[in-house]
Amino acid sequence: MANDISGSVPQLLGIHHFTIRCAPTELAPVQAFYRDVLGMKSGPRPPFDFPGDWLYVGETAIVHLAAILPEGGGPSTPPGSGFDHASLHACGLEATRQRLQTLGIPYEELPVPGWPLQQIFVLDPVGSKIELTFEVPE
Repeated sequence: MANDISGSVPQLLGIHHFTIRCAPTELAPVQAFYRDVLGMKSGPRPPFDFPGDWLYVGETAIVHLAAILPEGGGPSTPPGSGFDHASLHACGLEATRQRLQTLGIPYEELPVPGWPLQQIFVLDPVGSKIELTFEVPE
């Protein structure tokens, strides 16, 4: 995008997490890989309406597992990958909303249930889903 676009941009602080999708029957082996092979630990997770796990390195939930794919795959399942999206830790929620609206970039905004986080999802020009994760006052 051009540098002369007016308006504030989100302040990015780093990678927040990445999400991997799987079928419910695949959840246990995927959890085992990240825990047993890579040494991550399961930890607190918001009460989403689908099964999953958040896997931590220290105090940070680096991998989010979402058991939302149909059993046996399907048209929404990328071949050989359960990668869903990358999340960037960001500041400037209102400025980001305004910028996306000004640029005409569609986005979806969702709160994280029971946690002081707000998510904005956008697609990059090649269709990669990017989440911007903002901390919001409780």
